[in-house]
Amino acid sequence: MKLLTLEEGIFAVRYARAVIENYLAGKKLVVENYPEVFNEKRGCFCTLHTYPDRELRGCIGIPEPVMPLIEALEEAAISAATKDPRFPPVSLEEMDSIVVEVSILTPPELIKVSNPKEYLEKIKIGRDGLIIEYGFYRGLLLPQVPVEYGWDVEEYLAHLCLKAGLPPDMWLAEGVKIYRFEAQIFEEVEPRGEVVEKN
Repeated sequence: MKLLTLEEGIFAVRYARAVIENYLAGKKLVVENYPEVFNEKRGCFCTLHTYPDRELRGCIGIPEPVMPLIEALEEAAISAATKDPRFPPVSLEEMDSIVVEVSILTPPELIKVSNPKEYLEKIKIGRDGLIIEYGFYRGLLLPQVPVEYGWDVEEYLAHLCLKAGLPPDMWLAEGVKIYRFEAQIFEEVEPRGEVVEKN
């Protein structure tokens, strides 16, 4: 998968913010001209943090490459601001003290193991985002999450299970599927400020 340039990443973040602010103002944003890469089908997430405290304020996305990136970004941005069940909807005024982060995802791939303990060797903190599937249960954590919380791989897997509504050691059970993906992450340094790529 081709990586986005910094210019394309800046566009992604500014577009996500504009989508949210227009939506909260009761308007629909229509963009005619945008980089060609945004027509490709890709998964993405939009994450909102309070500024300057950097508390999570909303995070929702489209994990699978099922729609053009421009559409996935629009849906993820609006959902992060208004549909994250953990938080009340963001207000337009609040956007003055929120920083926007966009994660562009590679397609998820199943991590093949003969013994679940192998996950501890195969998952790399900071590189791998994870999705767990077990029956109707599904949970996802972005690759930046374990870095932000200082988790090791075992803690990461435990929190992934909890995110899916499963017991923390469920990753050891038979029939559980764990997928990994990578993310290219762009974020505002301050509200409406410079956009940088996170390493």
